[in-house]
Amino acid sequence: MEKITFLGCGSWGGALGKLLSNKGIHLTMWHRNAEVVRTLTETRRHYLIPELIFPNNIVFTNDISSGIDSSDIIVLALPSQTIRGIISQNRSSFNDQQIIVNISKGIENDSLMTISEVIKDTLEDDHKSVVTLSGPSHAEEVIRNHPTTLVAASRDIESAEKIQTLFATKMLRTYLNRDIKGVELGGSMKNVIAIAAGICDGIGYGDNSKAALMTRGMTEITRLGKAMGAKGKTFRGLSGYGDLIVTCLSKHSRNRQLGQSIGEGMSLDSITTEMKMIAEGVSTAKSVHQLRLKHKVDMPIHEAIYQVLFENKDPKSSVVELMTRRLSEEGN
Repeated sequence: MEKITFLGCGSWGGALGKLLSNKGIHLTMWHRNAEVVRTLTETRRHYLIPELIFPNNIVFTNDISSGIDSSDIIVLALPSQTIRGIISQNRSSFNDQQIIVNISKGIENDSLMTISEVIKDTLEDDHKSVVTLSGPSHAEEVIRNHPTTLVAASRDIESAEKIQTLFATKMLRTYLNRDIKGVELGGSMKNVIAIAAGICDGIGYGDNSKAALMTRGMTEITRLGKAMGAKGKTFRGLSGYGDLIVTCLSKHSRNRQLGQSIGEGMSLDSITTEMKMIAEGVSTAKSVHQLRLKHKVDMPIHEAIYQVLFENKDPKSSVVELMTRRLSEEGN
């Protein structure tokens, strides 16, 4: 049986680890904090989602090198902006026979790389066996065994098929996709639109506003994605509209919650200080701002959110500016 190690044990990594353990698979989960590892080992209870209880066929460790060395499949369940550093520090432990599975959603600041590109760039070889697992999924619902769908995306279809089979149960259906760039961009940029949806909630706007926001937001995502070489049809699928819908509407969405707090008048600093989990849309907004300038793509909603987050723009003023832009055809 394949040896599997999760690097990171946040809510989503924990949920997927539990899912595999329920299939009888033995695996290792790494966390950098030795005290967290001790607590997980003793209580078997997740530190962010108390109802998530881990079976005994999961071993917890804070020894990252041994976890990587001994594994055939490595699942990166880390905040997107930390992945380069962690891989760099442990590069000698990786080998080119391993499949690396990315479940993080983000675009690295400054380099503007997707996570699969960061992985390959950091390992300094063409590590073909990189698969991104994405789609409309919240950990809280997966652990309750609610029906969920994901996409396993890779240019290496053999590895993608292996991961598709691994992450498949009676209540989790996984599809294949060869457009890994489109899958990663859709899963990342929808977090920025989810912040905008939360701002709508915080201000007190209704369903009309969010429907318009989500539809036009996906137009912008597709526009940039195609400019970067992704396929337009990818954004009409699970990692595009599917992920956008769940993240903009769900009570579990950290990005939507952050946006709602901003709409209610809180500052970004105070919100992020209080949050126990990372809202990836904040750092992604920075990357998208740089990407739209680089590719000369018109993205007024994303730019408005960037200004609200980092330039102290008033959310209500931003809405008025968006609504009073020059009138145009829907396809533009």
